[in-house]
Amino acid sequence: MTDFVHTPSLPPPDIVRCAYMELVVTDLAASREFYVDLLGLHVTFEDADTIYLRTLEEFIHHNLVLRRGPVAAAAVAAFRVRTPADVSRAEAYYQALGARTERRLGGFVKGIGDAVRVEDPLGFPYEFFYEAEHVERLTQRYDLYSAGELVRLDHFNQVTPDVPRGQKYLQDLGFRVSEDIQDAAGTTYAVWLHRKQTVHDTALTQGDGPRMHHLAFATHEKQNIIAVCDKMGALRISDRIERGPGRHGVSNAFYLYILDPDGHRVEIYTQDYYTGDPDNPVITWDVHDNQRRDWWGNPVVPSWYTEASLVLDLDGRPQPLSQPAGVSEQDVTVGADGFSYTRGPSGVQHGEGHGDGPQGFKLGGQL
Repeated sequence: MTDFVHTPSLPPPDIVRCAYMELVVTDLAASREFYVDLLGLHVTFEDADTIYLRTLEEFIHHNLVLRRGPVAAAAVAAFRVRTPADVSRAEAYYQALGARTERRLGGFVKGIGDAVRVEDPLGFPYEFFYEAEHVERLTQRYDLYSAGELVRLDHFNQVTPDVPRGQKYLQDLGFRVSEDIQDAAGTTYAVWLHRKQTVHDTALTQGDGPRMHHLAFATHEKQNIIAVCDKMGALRISDRIERGPGRHGVSNAFYLYILDPDGHRVEIYTQDYYTGDPDNPVITWDVHDNQRRDWWGNPVVPSWYTEASLVLDLDGRPQPLSQPAGVSEQDVTVGADGFSYTRGPSGVQHGEGHGDGPQGFKLGGQL
């Protein structure tokens, strides 16, 4: 990973949104059953080694690439930028950071043109592109709707050993903070950052990293998520439901976490909120508040904190992992019984720094 030596004097690229992820999978047929037959993602193109998938409302070539390989991992998290010049701006910006970059005028994958991939200062593989092949947007293809229809790619979630360092890097890159998790001393354990006008395009969670915690697809209604659960039950694969359904405290979204055949975590997500105003307030949650992860107070299974996907360097090799210094959120939340409880038998909430809000959060100024 690259050490920070300075904040680049060059302007960052103007990032529009998270656009697609490329996953390496070990059994392409099994992955197709999961993402196409179960989740209903739409195939744009496929061959013997690769499947390109998109959500219902997408008009660019894909939101997910599944590529056959020997080790399951996240190969890249890709962001669309506002203009073709922003691809060059991204290349120069990361070179000024001392990061490794690779540029391909013809793109790295089918359907994407001029693009630059980088090994960012946290060790993650990022791609920045503007040129993309347009395909049919299926919004009014009601004949193709499934009961659990996924309508767009919403966000990524990354695991890193140093969240404050990562937060500074992403804010320098132009991301804005919507919510975070801190303790009474002001230590940040997780942060949600956005470019589009929702709660996040990516998030950083503290833990052994770099690893990719999950990718998330949005759906229209809670009932779509329930339909996915029912279908998984009918197919006798309910053991792949890792967590949920439930409602997050952070983001307010209704959620479900499921695992694909390689253990890549997928969130299905709906009902977060608008964040586009320049003075959108930042919501800070106490790390000891058990409603931050689940608004109903349900415990989080330990695997959600400890398991995540490897990420690859630009040569396709898994990045080595580093551990957090000091106490991590995993240490705070995963105890001997695997769960974190913040209320005693009397119902009194334990821990400090719960802030000013009645639900255990405080509102801060824009970061």
